[in-house]
Amino acid sequence: MQPPERGAEQAVKVAHLIPTLHSDGPEIGLVDLAGVARQAGIDMIVIALSVSSDVAEVSALREAGVAVAELNLFPWDPRAVARTAKLLREQRVEIVHTHLPQADVVGAAAAARNRIPAVSTLHRIHNEPADRVDRLKRSAKILARQRFMTRTIAISQVQREWYRSLAGPETEVLLVPNGVVDPGVPDDALRARRRAVLEVNDHDVVALCTAPMRRDQGHELLLDAVEALPDDLPLVLALAGEGPLRPWLESRVAATDALADRVRFTHRHREPTELLAAADLFVHTARAAALPTGLLRAMAIGLPTVATRIGGIPEVVTPDTGMLVALDPGAIARALTALTDDPARREKLGAGARARFLAEYDARAWARKLHDVYQSALDSWTSRTNASTAGAGSGQTARS
Repeated sequence: MQPPERGAEQAVKVAHLIPTLHSDGPEIGLVDLAGVARQAGIDMIVIALSVSSDVAEVSALREAGVAVAELNLFPWDPRAVARTAKLLREQRVEIVHTHLPQADVVGAAAAARNRIPAVSTLHRIHNEPADRVDRLKRSAKILARQRFMTRTIAISQVQREWYRSLAGPETEVLLVPNGVVDPGVPDDALRARRRAVLEVNDHDVVALCTAPMRRDQGHELLLDAVEALPDDLPLVLALAGEGPLRPWLESRVAATDALADRVRFTHRHREPTELLAAADLFVHTARAAALPTGLLRAMAIGLPTVATRIGGIPEVVTPDTGMLVALDPGAIARALTALTDDPARREKLGAGARARFLAEYDARAWARKLHDVYQSALDSWTSRTNASTAGAGSGQTARS
């Protein structure tokens, strides 16, 4: 199967392949992309290898007019490649865009079967110490990516440098940071409703963390910091998210008076602006991150940020938009105290965050950059295919 002939104004048909649409994984931003894809000349569908019990993202994608297929497969199911390739043919997909390792493997093989190009986005940075087996696995993944992916995308500069340190300094890796849809600045009525749900007073300063509740997200550092805050500091921490650590976090908060008085647990709202509207500042204390989408959402509505100085976060949070801190509860506590006590500084940093979002991370610009990547991949694939066909024809002529 060759990519179908397209007119100059015809949208590129792209299948985004992911392991699952469950909310406790890395936020890929497909719902944001769905809202602006058509304007950028992208006709997208989403294929999830397994079924998610969380239907919020599936529903949001379908409401945006995006077809979603969940293949109901087990992790590393041997049927995955054949079923994905069949769906790609049925949907007349021109290019496959994969996210996360399982989808990278399945998507590359399914694309090869259909003779269409594949593009992959890197979503993580793995700097953990590696033994010989881990290093061999990483080398195998890199070789496979170089062999089967037409384009590889990094979402932050530090991630691109990390990948090149493994794959070689001359490895082509495109830098395309994610974006989110501009929600506008929430009105006072929405803010009041959401704060009432959190049971906070008008004078309380609400710090919001939306990171998935996993080990690498640093929630234990954040709770240590909050436990060390001055008793009279009017700060309330709202933890929104799901994940395997949630029961442990809830039990720790319930068992500690200093935390129970300050911490509220809520759930990720289907519309992120609804939750962010209640906050006065955003906090992200992850131990590893390439480019957290939650930071972009906070910037979009004008929230100042306290975040750890790791991964790609310093590329997003600058002195004009927030405060960067070490992976240390004391440093986090001092930053939270400084912003809680200084509303004028919060306002100034929030304005800077909103301006930076509009200049760098609006989803419409992100979609246009992705369209350029897809067109480049298609052009490259077509050129290579034509050259291969011509070479085969020349060989047959010479033999005859």
